[in-house]
Amino acid sequence: MKKRRQAKIIELISANEIETQEELQALLIEYGFEVTQATISRDIKELRLVKELSAKGKYYYSTGKRNSENAQQRAGSIFNELIIKIDYAMNIVFIKCFPGMANAVCAAIDGMNLDEILGSIAGDDTIFILCRNEDASMEFTYKLRKMLNA
Repeated sequence: MKKRRQAKIIELISANEIETQEELQALLIEYGFEVTQATISRDIKELRLVKELSAKGKYYYSTGKRNSENAQQRAGSIFNELIIKIDYAMNIVFIKCFPGMANAVCAAIDGMNLDEILGSIAGDDTIFILCRNEDASMEFTYKLRKMLNA
């Protein structure tokens, strides 16, 4: 029942701009799921749902993956100002940034929600990105260089 309910939550927030837990609860009840606000709150936490700003200026629940293209566009401008060098070796991408800027660049990369990235770690001016394989690291490096040259 829990998996079906959580799948329905994902479906509902993907199709609607749901602003509150009460709205979500009403929709779930409409579809035959008897749920409490506490259950919905736990589901939101387990599903790692976030609130995003709509074009209307209101916040709604999202998986956070809906705006990955927008995140890439925003990241491009950050990258142009903060990245010094990009390279890769095997399935690891190395990014050299200006001092103190690696965390900002890393957060922008994480926000892109790219499937080829397994994880990232940032220091003060250096980032290491772990990719699925060498082809993925090569492709990711190419994407970053393209963003820098745009």
